[in-house]
Amino acid sequence: MKIIDGKGAVLGRMASYVAKETLKGEEVVVVNCGQVIITGSKVNIKKEFEEKRGRFGASQKGPKHIKTSERMVKRVIRGMLPNHREGRGRIAFKKIKCFVNVPKEFQDVEKISVGKEKRNKFSQVKEFAK
Repeated sequence: MKIIDGKGAVLGRMASYVAKETLKGEEVVVVNCGQVIITGSKVNIKKEFEEKRGRFGASQKGPKHIKTSERMVKRVIRGMLPNHREGRGRIAFKKIKCFVNVPKEFQDVEKISVGKEKRNKFSQVKEFAK
């Protein structure tokens, strides 16, 4: 089992690493999902999130967009897996767990830091979670 600390990690780079590890058969736990960063202009990112959340499908049944930071991170990881509904993509998706903070059972365990490249323009995932 690999425990990944999301504090200061770039979302896309971390998600691709997690997807590769789960496809190999590893179980992966991502902690501090609220402190994962998204690179780019904050205004553009916020506008994209607001547009996604404002849209609904036919008769408001869906698709509904997630609003918590740990589910936002898990959704990005899901997008990097092959067909998450069946086969090896489904098996890999079940091996991912995401948490906003560090749970008690993982506080004393060594954590891996992935994709730490801070740029000039970035914002944290928790700023867009409601």
